[in-house]
Amino acid sequence: MKNLVLTAVVLLTSLTTFAQKPSPALLSPTNHTLVLIDHESQMAFATQSIAIDQLRNNTALVAGASKIFSVPTVVTTVAEKSFSGPVFAEIEEFYPQATSNYIDRTTMNTWEDSNAYKAITGKGKKRLVLAGLWTSVCIVGPALSAINDGYEVYVITDACGDVSKEAHDMAIQRMIAAGVKPMTSLQYLLELQRDWARQETYKAVTDLVKKYGGAYGVGVQYAHEMLKH
Repeated sequence: MKNLVLTAVVLLTSLTTFAQKPSPALLSPTNHTLVLIDHESQMAFATQSIAIDQLRNNTALVAGASKIFSVPTVVTTVAEKSFSGPVFAEIEEFYPQATSNYIDRTTMNTWEDSNAYKAITGKGKKRLVLAGLWTSVCIVGPALSAINDGYEVYVITDACGDVSKEAHDMAIQRMIAAGVKPMTSLQYLLELQRDWARQETYKAVTDLVKKYGGAYGVGVQYAHEMLKH
């Protein structure tokens, strides 16, 4: 009987300890670099795989999350002045060009541009999170290249878009087959918050959700109003 009780205590202790340790596969504010790629006007004009208003809101959730949690972030553009135009206002809201180091390229593959490559790898994180336009070109290129160089890569699928749903879907499938881990914009934000008792970021996160989180944001706004009474 004593041995059974002892065994039960050991098992309960081990389960409790395990429950307190999150999976190392989860993202945290300090274990990755975020790379926002080519969220620009010209790239958005031809995007058909997702509605542009949804894409902009999702991109805002991602950029806002990285700013709130001080995630190492690189914003890169392609032919900004000569062809593709400015980044979404939702990125500039959190990373103004006047104060942020945007990296403009000519290469379609960010990994092949020396300045972008140095900026990304210089953050010192072996885990990368990517989002941008278009999925089949500007995301597939750096994703496969980074994996080849030993990086772990996540892609925020609903903060990406392409010229057709098929182009986007095939790109995501190709990257998953190569080892990319897919996720969504709201998932990214909530995975960084992780605990609603984290008061230092609670207000900023819920304010971001109210503004850009669609139906979920409306629900948060409603709950906050009702709790006042």
